[in-house]
Amino acid sequence: MAQLIYLDGELVEREQAKVSVYDHGLLYGDGVFEGIRAYHGRVFRLDEHIRRLERSAHAIMLDIPLSHDELVEATVQTCRANDVDDGYIRMVVTRGVGDLGLDPHKCPKPSVFIIAANIQLYPEELYEEGLSLITCSTRRNSPSSLDPGIKSLNYLNNILAKLECTNAGVAEGIMLTNAGMVSECTGDNIFITVGNELVTPPVEAGILDGITRAAVIELARDEGIRVVEKSFPVTEVYTADECFLTGTAAELVPVVRVDARRIGDGKPGPMTKRLLNRFRELTRSEGTPIGE
Repeated sequence: MAQLIYLDGELVEREQAKVSVYDHGLLYGDGVFEGIRAYHGRVFRLDEHIRRLERSAHAIMLDIPLSHDELVEATVQTCRANDVDDGYIRMVVTRGVGDLGLDPHKCPKPSVFIIAANIQLYPEELYEEGLSLITCSTRRNSPSSLDPGIKSLNYLNNILAKLECTNAGVAEGIMLTNAGMVSECTGDNIFITVGNELVTPPVEAGILDGITRAAVIELARDEGIRVVEKSFPVTEVYTADECFLTGTAAELVPVVRVDARRIGDGKPGPMTKRLLNRFRELTRSEGTPIGE
């Protein structure tokens, strides 16, 4: 069966799902997006994702041509059309077609497309064995220049850091703030554990306020784990008891080595395993149904 893409109100085959070379999303990264997961026939926290998309669009004065409920229906429709019960969904709103100038007012009609497909960011054995990370030399964009809460189409900052990871032979890397504190990874939020405390950088550190991050914080508090949001240097990652990453595609993946330093005993720790199991339980019971 050919993959179908939602594009401006229609489901079209992948080969025909095209945007103009004059679209400002392509020319300037002028647009917003969300990465969303479907589990067991449900789209996980779809309303939260769409609300974040709407906040991002509002911040850059981009009018989404669909209502919240219409975006929900379009997402479910796209999953259904592609028989996606477990998979990854990419929802994108671009500024639309304009000219070669910067002025967004010359783009009269924003474009919306939604892709639903299967994805596995990390092989299952890494959830058992853990990841190795590096600290990237590419610093995270300063929030005083670009609000990290805007999930825009311009990901060059993250891509440059990702190239460092690839060249080092690792899957992910830690990005630091301009002040040298831990912010996030190239595509994931980061947590460390110290005793019975779960520590993660605050939103003010220039990170995306991740949907999976928020879910894990909720689960940790339900488990009686104290959650602390504070800035910390990478040396605190080296000396942490445990470390893990969270993200829509990654879910919750353990980290066992950073910059050649072993984290804890070099194996995924008990708090990480406990929260991963709780998160997977949550995804089996919560979400917007895909079926009719």
